[in-house]
Order: sequence, then C-alpha cells, then structure tokens
Amino acid sequence: MPDFDYDLFVIGAGSGGVRAARISASHGARVAVAEEHRVGGTCVIRGCVPKKMLVYGSMFAEELGHAGNYGWTIEGARFDWPTLRDFVNRDVDRLEGLYGKTLESHGVEVFAERATIAGPNTVRLASGREITAAHILIAVGAWPMMPDFPGVEHCISSNEMFHLEEQPKRLMVVGGGYIALEFAGIFNALGSEVTVVNRSDRLLRSYDAQVVERALHIMMGRGITFHMNRLVQSVTRDEEAGCLLVDLGDADPIHADQVLIAAGRVPNTSGLGLENAGVELTERGAIKVDEQSRTTCPSIYAVGDVTDRVQLTPVAIREGHAFADSVFGGKPRTVDYANIPSAVFTQPPLAGVGLTEEQARQTYGSVKVYSSDFRPMKNIFSPHAERGLYKLIVDETSEKILGIHMIGPEAPEILQMAAIALTAGLTKQAFDDTVALHPSMAEELVLLK
Repeated sequence: MPDFDYDLFVIGAGSGGVRAARISASHGARVAVAEEHRVGGTCVIRGCVPKKMLVYGSMFAEELGHAGNYGWTIEGARFDWPTLRDFVNRDVDRLEGLYGKTLESHGVEVFAERATIAGPNTVRLASGREITAAHILIAVGAWPMMPDFPGVEHCISSNEMFHLEEQPKRLMVVGGGYIALEFAGIFNALGSEVTVVNRSDRLLRSYDAQVVERALHIMMGRGITFHMNRLVQSVTRDEEAGCLLVDLGDADPIHADQVLIAAGRVPNTSGLGLENAGVELTERGAIKVDEQSRTTCPSIYAVGDVTDRVQLTPVAIREGHAFADSVFGGKPRTVDYANIPSAVFTQPPLAGVGLTEEQARQTYGSVKVYSSDFRPMKNIFSPHAERGLYKLIVDETSEKILGIHMIGPEAPEILQMAAIALTAGLTKQAFDDTVALHPSMAEELVLLK
C-alpha cells in the first residue's frame, strides 16, 4: 500500500461528512476533514435546524393571537425580530461547537479552509498545502440557486434569512418548494405581508396533490398572497421609497422590502477540481455515484446533496454511515431510498411517506384511498376554521399500505411513527386492529373506513 497522509480525507463537514468521518475513525481509520464555512453544514448552520427554531417562534405568535380563548389576558405584547434572530444564532453556535467536539473526540483533524481535488488521492487546501489520502469523500452539499434576471443582486437566498438586520414589513418569496413556503409561513405569522411568486401552477411537487391543495387554501386564508405561473422579470431599488420594485410583467410592480429567492438548490460542485481525478457529473451538475457512493474515480466517493439523490439530512447521514461501514468497517451496505418520510414545516405542517395517490394509481392501477377530513380539537380555540386531512393509500389487492399523507397540527410527529408501517410492510388491517388513543389527532389513522 502506498504511504498516504490519511486513510480518509473528507471535503465538507456537514451532516453526511461528519457522520462518515466519525464512523470511519471509530473503525480505526486516520481521518481529516476540510470545511471552508462552518462545521455542521447546511442543516445545522443555515437550514433545517435554525429554520425549525424560527417556526417555533412563529407558532407562538399564532398561539398568542387566540390566547384569550384559553383564558389568558396579555397586555402590551409585541414581537422583536433581533431577539429571536440572536437566540437562534446563539444556539447554532452551540451546535457547531458540539459538532466540532464530536470530531475532536474521535481524533479527526479539521482544516478550517477550502479543499479541492488535485488528483485521485490528493487534495489541495486553500493555503496551497497538498495532502494525500487513500480515500477521498466529497460531502460539500448543495447551494441556493439564483436565477439570472436584472436586479437579482438586490435579492437574497435562504442563507441570509437568518441574519436579517430587521424584519421585512413586506417579504416576497420566489419559489414553490418547502424552503419557500416555510419562510413564507414564518414571516406571515410574525406579522410581515408575504407574497409568493411561483413559476408554475403547482406547489410542493413531491407531495400529495390533495394535501398540497389544502395547504394552499390555509396559507391563503392566513393572508399570504400567491402569484402562480409567474416569473420575476426584474428587481430594481427605489431609493426614494426605500424599497424594492419587483416586475412580474404587469403594469404595476410589486413593492417589497426584501425578496427571497428560494427556487431550488444545486449541487455545490463548482471549482472543486473534479476534472483532475476524472470524476464525472450528471446533467444537473451532481456527482455521479453508484450504490456504494463511489464516483467514476475508484478512490473518490460522494454522499449527500452533492449527489442529488435525495436532498434530505437524514439521507446524507445514512449515506455517510454506510460509506464508513463499507470501506473501513468491513460491513458493506447500501442505503434504501424507499419510503423516506419528509415534512414541510408550514403552519400547519404537512408530511408524507410512500407513494402519493397519483403515483400509486400509476404504479398499481387499482388502489383504495381512505381519508379523514376533520377539524382538530386544538383548532377550536383559533379564529381560523382550518381542517386537517389524513390520507391512507392502500393497494386494493393486497391491502398493503402504499402511502400516508397528512396536514394538520403536529403532522410530522405523527407521521414519523406511522412511517414504520410502510417499512414493515403492514396492511390496512394492522391499522384497523389497533385501538385508538382518544382524544388525539393521531387516532384518525386507525379509524379510517
């Protein structure tokens, strides 16, 4: 064996990279990691974790709005954006420290600088130093995509949303995915005037259409304005009015204090030097990998969003763990991408696992759809007459559960346990045989007829 500086060099200290580094080190490998931003990656530093904390803050605003029905009299209540922003960012700092300690406790050396590929077994640090490794793992994630239109420099991405100096009174969100709608819901609940612009007539394409339609109606009922089948033509700054003018092709532009571009994320492969090792990319710019996460260069692997398989943190973690076990642990294994649960933390949240109704009909032909359309007891206190919707998609022949989809308070918490049914291959009868927990929203799943 050639004499390498490390057994494994990981480029990127996000969720997938950190897991791969930690597990590889626990198997006895000599491991180093390079991270040009902050340890923790997108999810911990500028993604799902701080965003979920903002969701909690905005949920409190909703509860406060109908506290009187709970018997509470609250005088002089007001919201201060910097207080919530700074609290969230302090906790991000805490989590970053924990990730760093995890790597340190496993003997992983961390280089706080950018690293690129210089060859099949060589990485080059921004400082100019070259380091060799028997294996290289690329886990640099994805980056917000910014479209090309005049004035895009006046807009921001989701990365900057956690550091806004002040809360925008008027926020425009461009996009129809989960990032766009979660931020729209957060700032709507906190009192901002929110407008969503989407290039098509469909939101949240990977989720069940009926559940998404319910979410749209609820968001509109809460005051969010939607412009569907529209594209931003340009954004200009009106210095006199102190705001942005967004042209959607209409006669009159829309006034906004902030424009968030949340139109998707692209694999962060630019400038990585992949050509130096013959690492090939897909048409979307993602790194090509096989079932073992190996690239077209035998010594280089890739996990997480940079491969564009499934852009979810738990998936990146599993891919990183599987890589470490396979390469250094003597336990070859792959990741099962079937029945991955996911959620959108709008208000209320929606969640799903397995096939949507449309997908199930295309795949199985004859399916049964069981649903419950109800007003959650918690919503009785709210002035919003919002209804929850649960759906169970079942193969008509075998009665096997094919998909579970829902919208309503705490939907993601309920779905996590329900997702086990799909993994276990359970049938509708298993749900029917389960005694309901009353009164709860979750009991609707076992009462569907």
